[in-house]
Amino acid sequence: MRRKRNRRQARADRDGFLFALPWIVGFLAFSLYPILMSGYYSFTDFSAIKEPVWVGLKNYKSLFQDVNFYKSLSNTLIFTALSVPVTIILSLVVAMLLKIVPMGRTIFRGIFYVPSIFPVVAVTMIWVQLLDSRNGYLNRFLSLLGLRKLNWLGDPQMTKPSLVLMSCWGIGTTIVILLAAMGDVPKELYESASIDGAKTISQFFHITIPGISHVLLYQIILAIIGGFQYFTQVYVLVASQTSAFTMGGKAGPKNSLMVYPMYLFENAFVRLEMGRASAMAWLLFLIIGMLTFVTVRLSKKWVDIQ
Repeated sequence: MRRKRNRRQARADRDGFLFALPWIVGFLAFSLYPILMSGYYSFTDFSAIKEPVWVGLKNYKSLFQDVNFYKSLSNTLIFTALSVPVTIILSLVVAMLLKIVPMGRTIFRGIFYVPSIFPVVAVTMIWVQLLDSRNGYLNRFLSLLGLRKLNWLGDPQMTKPSLVLMSCWGIGTTIVILLAAMGDVPKELYESASIDGAKTISQFFHITIPGISHVLLYQIILAIIGGFQYFTQVYVLVASQTSAFTMGGKAGPKNSLMVYPMYLFENAFVRLEMGRASAMAWLLFLIIGMLTFVTVRLSKKWVDIQ
């Protein structure tokens, strides 16, 4: 009997391994191998037209002496610092409103989620029309309110708020996830709080937020990672204004739209400096890793792990 069980277990293990083998091969070939090779290329002088030559830390040293590297990093940090709280708070407010007002919840949930599935390039082109300084619809709306028009994409002080405004378009997924998490908070807690005289705002901060804190932490981490990888929208914005960037030109007024992934793209596919771009990618990985670690460590003060 024991031998039969062992044979069945061995057969089950073999079948399970064979079932997972395609994914394992795909992961090794298309994920792990490119990651390891990019680490090697970051220490080489490498482009698409010549063999890699080992140069040690030269790529990293050149980056730390590059003004545009610090400019792109600061732009990305500012954008992330603005976009993360705005998108998370806005998602929380909308999700809470959908929870409080049950009428038409399914319809409104779909309405808020639909923008998330639209093609990014098409959506960005719409935003280009909305943010146009002359005839954009946002400036028309401001004129109707008697306010002065804003140079959304031409003023270095307004480019990052414009990107934050654009990032709010895709919060539908976050809203749906937070709304689902709110539905898992025990109703008994709200009933007890209501009996004790707690208002809706008090219940939100003392019951809802602690109850969904673990999901909220996950969304914050995703928002941080997304902020540092914000590329397509910025690239389309710059390309819609000028084609000079494809030849190494400026990204927006005073390079205010030169975010980190944009500069990485320029090094890799415009200058063909793949080694330098690989070094930038690994630095980005370390920065995101450190910020994620700090966020998780700080979350122990407010995340309810029970």
